[in-house]
Order: sequence, then structure tokens, then C-alpha cells
Amino acid sequence: MSIELKGVVESPATTGLPSTTALRNTKQEIMPARLGPRGVNGYDIYPAHALGSGKIHEGYGTLAEWVINQKTVVIDGYVGNFWDRIATGLTAELEKRGAKVNLCLMDDFLKPEADIERLVKPYLGSNDSVWGTKTSLHLKDFYRWDALAGIRPNPDCTVNIVMGTGAALTGWDVPLIYIDLPKNELQHRMNAGAITNLGKSSPDKPAAMYKRFYFVDWVVCNRHKESLLHRVDILADGQGIDWITWAHAPAVFSGLKSLAHTVLRPRPWFTPGSWGGQWIKRHIPQVNQDEPNYAWSFELIAPENGLVFESDGFLLEVSFDCLMILAGGEVLGKHRARFGNEFPIRFDFLDTFDGGNLSIQCHPSLPYIREHFGEAITQDETYYILDCAPDAKVYLGFQEDIDPDAFRRELENSLRNNTEVAIEKYVQTFPAAKHDLFLIPNGTVHSSGKNNLVLEISATPYIFTFKMYDWLSKDLNGNPRPINIEHAFHNLRFDRKGRRVQQEHVSKPYVLEEGEGWKTIHLPTHEAHFYDVHRIEFIDEATVETRQACHVMMLVEGTEVLVRIGDHTTAFRYAETFVIPAAVPRYTLVNAGGGTAKVVKAFVKDSYGPAT
Repeated sequence: MSIELKGVVESPATTGLPSTTALRNTKQEIMPARLGPRGVNGYDIYPAHALGSGKIHEGYGTLAEWVINQKTVVIDGYVGNFWDRIATGLTAELEKRGAKVNLCLMDDFLKPEADIERLVKPYLGSNDSVWGTKTSLHLKDFYRWDALAGIRPNPDCTVNIVMGTGAALTGWDVPLIYIDLPKNELQHRMNAGAITNLGKSSPDKPAAMYKRFYFVDWVVCNRHKESLLHRVDILADGQGIDWITWAHAPAVFSGLKSLAHTVLRPRPWFTPGSWGGQWIKRHIPQVNQDEPNYAWSFELIAPENGLVFESDGFLLEVSFDCLMILAGGEVLGKHRARFGNEFPIRFDFLDTFDGGNLSIQCHPSLPYIREHFGEAITQDETYYILDCAPDAKVYLGFQEDIDPDAFRRELENSLRNNTEVAIEKYVQTFPAAKHDLFLIPNGTVHSSGKNNLVLEISATPYIFTFKMYDWLSKDLNGNPRPINIEHAFHNLRFDRKGRRVQQEHVSKPYVLEEGEGWKTIHLPTHEAHFYDVHRIEFIDEATVETRQACHVMMLVEGTEVLVRIGDHTTAFRYAETFVIPAAVPRYTLVNAGGGTAKVVKAFVKDSYGPAT
């Protein structure tokens, strides 16, 4: 899944630092530090979980007051933070209060850039490859240990700080601040060339930077975060350009652990694309309307979504993995042993309304993704049709008379000569209707046609798409998107063809159970899928047992549903994703709108056993 360059959002500049017009490449706004009166009627792009009054603080001034009282602190955080702006903002507030500051920056202790390049090269594949392999490196491998060992507080200064990604590696036994950074903001900065990969002196092209982030930098930063999270004293949100919000870690940890016992909703984010459509713009008015389209909504892609807390209107976002580190057992229940801290299911939208077709594509087999890319599970998908136009269709499976060699020759000829491919000669199409579920286990050729709003209910891996034909289209910068015929032909299942596709890859719903005013519809997934799908339909309310499994859910018909867990009730609106952790034994869905409400539920199958 590639993120394509778009426009820029401005905010006030900090004196002496680069203009913020050069720091983000997107038209979408930064989540505000504080929410004003909103009156949102419908889908909310800033879902926030209450942390209690007085828990979240805003600004470098308030943080400086805390730091002065500690005298010596370590400020660690995620790659992509604007460490120069953080240092400038905090130091100015400290000096304003009369502090003499000794500031050590972690960038000064990195290994030489050439050494780091040699270190990461084995994990990045060839220069023209979209993918690498997840690294086995650790963050400490990027630094000069002899130099780090020599860092000492300066007794002549009233405040001593070591700051930057990996700062906790110094081993100072002092209070620890950790500055997290949402992945959407990291990528907006990446697309602007405003940040670099770990140990790089200058930015690269966005595609190369994303590959390095995904397969190296995020991996080592996630391992580092997991190793130190329990020691953190202050958690801060680094997405603001000239502001920061922060909270005492015990308050955030308590909030996260509470979320593991109730319903939660991750913060979604949105991005345009070459085939993107207009449904999201029309139905979610909070999104910036100046974007040409929205192709994706990251509803719940755990590696790239966060959870937002609120206190007195102030907001603080932490990455979803913080929840999994602290309470993964409560979230996943009986499936924790299989997945560890990796949340296994994703929900995202593909919007092609008045847009274009997705590429003709497939995804890697489990052995292939493990061997070549280092992932634990593979990209098995389904398409749930949330909405569609009368002419909408889905490309799925091969024609009965498919000739693999002829198909490959035509694809390669198209790539060489920029010629159209008569795709329907090789690939079947099925008309799309609301609430259809198409089953796309790895190796299955597929695509969404235009005029669909697809809810992808899928395994979490999300970037391993082998495109074979892209309709001669260009990305938002006018460049061809990468085509991966070789990878695809190592994974395509040519036996998924003809009548077998209709029989095995189009779900056949049936009533699983029912009572007065409600019923549960089973939409069976493919035998290769490790997750299953139910749809709960009810006029007034329905009570559901989790049976120690996590449920990922969405209201797919109706205006509003209330989720009641004990004495706690939370409202969700049409097309909003929410999660019921396994630690919740049961919950009640209450229809707060008219007609019949329909809620989709995805969960890991009981038959999916321990890791092998």
C-alpha cells in the first residue's frame, strides 16, 4: 500500500527553524491539541477516550516545569519526531525559567552513516524492490557504544537532558519521557522530505524511505519501545509541530488497561490514491475536502493506527501497540498465545466511488511471506461491500479456460509496451451488492472495480500486494505504480477458476441463531482464512458473548448503535470501527436509530491454533 504525495498543511513557524510549509505534505490537518465544541453528527474522525480531568497537559512550558523539578531526565521517542523543534521549544521554556541546560542529542552518537547503510542493506532488498525483509537488528546497533558510555550529567548545569530516539540506551537511572508519534504524521513528514531514516543525513525518495521505515526503523523502534515502556514516567504526543501534549505515564497506562475491559475505537486516518473515490468525502464531512479523493481509510491497521485519550478537551495519542504491550492478553484472550502482541485483524476502506479500478493483484502465500519478507502471518483478505453503485463489480478468480502462460505473456507485453489487457478474458467478474462478502485468501487473483465502498476485513499484513496490471494508470504524481509480475506468478493459484470461484470464494450467508427481534448471520470465510465473519441484525437490541475472543466490529446498516458493557454505554455511528476485547465476557448492542441495525463482527476462528 503506497502513500502518494499531496499538498501541504501550514501552521505557525518556530523562530529559527524551517517553515512548517516544508514539514508536511498533505492537505489534511494535524489532530488538534485541544478539541473545541464540535457537535459531530455522524462518523467522527477524532474518537477520544476519557482519561479524567487534569490528566493531560499542553505545551513546552508545562513540561519544562516538570523537568526542572527532576533536574536530570532522559527524553526518548519514536523515529520521525522533530527533535530539533522539540529541543528548541523545551530549552527556551527551561531557560525562561532560569535553568542552565546541558542538552545531549542522540544524533551525535550515531555510527557513521556508511556503517549504518552497510548494517541495514541486507534487509532492504534490491533498489527497485518495493519490499525488504523485517530486520533482526536492535536500536542499540545504530549507536557508538563507546561514546554513549561517556555521556555524563554536567554538575555545573541545573538541568541535564539526553534527548532523541534511543536516549534510554544511555542507561541513566533518571526519570524517562517517551515521545510517541502517529504513523500518519510520520508519513506526511516523510513525503515532505522533512525527516530522515535512522542514521541518514538527508531524506530519500518517499518510497525508499517507507521501505526502510517498515522493514528496519519501525521494527527496531517498536522493540525498543516494548523494552522500556514499563519504565516510562511521562508519555508525550509528538505530532504537533510547535506544541506538545503529555501525561504522567501511570494515568495513560491505567487508561489503556481500562480500555482492555471495555469497547474501544482507534483513531482512523485517510489517504488519497490514483484510483480513489468520493464516498468518504461525501459521507465523512470532517475530512479535508480539498483532497482530490480518498482511496483508503485506515480504520484499524494496528501497526499504523493510534488510540486517543482526552482530558479537559486536551488530546493525547499513543500507538496501538502500547495497548498490546500492556494488555495484549486481555485484548486477544485465548488467541494471545498464537499472535503475541501482534493484533491479527484489520479493517480498512477502499473507496472507488467515481474513481477507478484497483490493480489486478494477489497476495503471498504464508511460506512465501515468511521466507521473503519476514512476516509471521500473510495477507489473507475479504471484501465486504458496504456500499456500491448498480454497475459495481468485483474481479475474482480465473476463467475456467485460463492459460497461465498466455496470461503472463500479455501482462509482460502490457508492461513493456503500455498496452491494454483484456482482463475479463482471464479473470472473472461478479456483480457487487451491499453486504456481499467476497473471499480472497492468499494467491487469489482479485480487484475491486469502480463504484464500490469496500470494507476490507483482513489479516493485518497490508503492504504485500503483487500488482500484475494497473489499467495503464499513474499515481497522483503522474508516475507508473510498481508492477510485480514475477512475485505474483510465484503465488497465483490457477486452480481457483471457473465454477469453483462462485462456490468457494463468494460467501453464502445463513442464519446461525435467532431470537425475538434479532438474528446472527454467519458469512463463512474460506477454509484458508484464520478469521470468520458474523453479521448481527436486530430491531431493538442483541446480547453477544465473546467466549474469550476479541471482536472487531462495524455498524454497516443503521445510523447509530449503543454498546452496553455493564453500566458503561458507548455510541458508534454508521461505518465506525470498534473493538470489543476478549476480557469483556458479554456486551449488548442497542439500536439507537430506526429500522433494523446491522453490525459486522470479525473474530479469530477457534480452530486457529498455536503458532508453528
